[in-house]
Amino acid sequence: MEWQVVGVVVVLVGLIVSVLTPAIKLNTSVTKLSTLVDSLNTKLSTMESNNTDAHRRIWTELDGQKQQLSAHETRITVLERTKREGE
Repeated sequence: MEWQVVGVVVVLVGLIVSVLTPAIKLNTSVTKLSTLVDSLNTKLSTMESNNTDAHRRIWTELDGQKQQLSAHETRITVLERTKREGE
């Protein structure tokens, strides 16, 4: 009878260990994944901010080029009129 009690206790301990081991590994994996997601979220926020700044600089440069192109077009038009009038 005593050996049966010892057997039951050993089986229960084995069952508890077999259930807790995967649970602990799962908890560790979830913690690592949570840390990675937080890191990715931070990097994404930084990237979005940098992307917005880059687009703003591109649009400012584009506006400047549009003005410069318009000035060149005006100069060409004036030169063409002057050439026609001089002919």
